[in-house]
Amino acid sequence: MEYLLLVYTDPELHDSLPEAEYDDRMRHCLRHADDLQAEGRLKAYRQLEAPATGKSVRIRNGRTTVFDGPFAETKEVLAGFNLIEADSLEQAVEIAKDIPWAQTGCIEVRPVRDADKVRRRVGA
Repeated sequence: MEYLLLVYTDPELHDSLPEAEYDDRMRHCLRHADDLQAEGRLKAYRQLEAPATGKSVRIRNGRTTVFDGPFAETKEVLAGFNLIEADSLEQAVEIAKDIPWAQTGCIEVRPVRDADKVRRRVGA
């Protein structure tokens, strides 16, 4: 089953890391990604630019509004994701525990919905 590991960071904690420690963590992440890809577990991963570089779109009562980031009133921001293949939620959580950014934010582990199953159910 596929799981999406959403990587959230606290920019204040993230930015306070010494450059060498940041580089060590990033090297660990990239090596971990390489290992997971070699095992066939990591399907995709991306880092996101800072929230201030994006926009959010909302439509309410037929009215569209576009807002500059950040998008939510929260200390942590979405910084990236990993799309993985795991045998269970527990295994996905174990993989998430090895992502060092959990130390400056959190890793949200979410099962990916089977879009083909939904398509069949709604007749699309």
